[in-house]
Amino acid sequence: MSQSHSPLLTDDDNLRPCVVIPVYDHPTTIARVCAGLAPLGLPIVLVDDGCSAPCAEVLDTLAAEGHHLVRREHNGGKGAAVRSGLTAAEQLGFTHALQIDADGQHEVSDLPAFLSAMRARPECLQIGYPEYDASVPRIRFYGRYASHVWVWINTLSLAIRDTMCGVRLYPIAATNRLLLRHDCGDRMSFDTEILVRWYWADGDVANLPVRVSYPTDGVSHFRPGHDNLLISTMHTRLFFGMLLRSPKLAWRTLSTRGASTDSPTTPSERHE
Repeated sequence: MSQSHSPLLTDDDNLRPCVVIPVYDHPTTIARVCAGLAPLGLPIVLVDDGCSAPCAEVLDTLAAEGHHLVRREHNGGKGAAVRSGLTAAEQLGFTHALQIDADGQHEVSDLPAFLSAMRARPECLQIGYPEYDASVPRIRFYGRYASHVWVWINTLSLAIRDTMCGVRLYPIAATNRLLLRHDCGDRMSFDTEILVRWYWADGDVANLPVRVSYPTDGVSHFRPGHDNLLISTMHTRLFFGMLLRSPKLAWRTLSTRGASTDSPTTPSERHE
């Protein structure tokens, strides 16, 4: 499988993006997800987060086809898997990591806009916000706003439009430096905490749309009781961190008032 160069990058680019996909028991979707990403021409770093044998065998096959495979001996959770993927991506010499989920719920034709935004603002963390179709469960659609509101409080800003979408593009070196200081948790709370920590560290953020469908054969590893408790604890901890940083955060919000963090992509860029 040729993964030498993305058709979306120019020859003089010093930027070396890859795709990072944390995988935990998605044997029926991960091969399809990788095949769907082929038009991007990006190397793919798969993270086996302690998968059972059927999914591990699929990942072995994908590795034999040329994809990078990071294997964790035991399941550590999404946050632990993403950290492993970002560490491996930096060791492989990549500069940016486009993270997506393994269940095939994200529209691939929306991803080139993240690469266009990377070229324009390579130090910016590009954050996906979902545009759902009718397949989204109503409880998930409304429930995620509880987390959004906490993040808006804990940043004193509306700069981060969505806090839980599994699509984002990380500048790898800066993100890994941040994760050395704050690991942001091992489980589902990672996706949210790293955004707050990035913003607190004066990191630049931008928001881009991603169409999301919930596949009928999709597998969710979100544990409502345990993960909601972790997320609630995280927001409470971050709230007290916000209090210490509130003068600085308030000044940032006031000084950037009126500036949009939505990336100025056009429909043609989204579907190039």
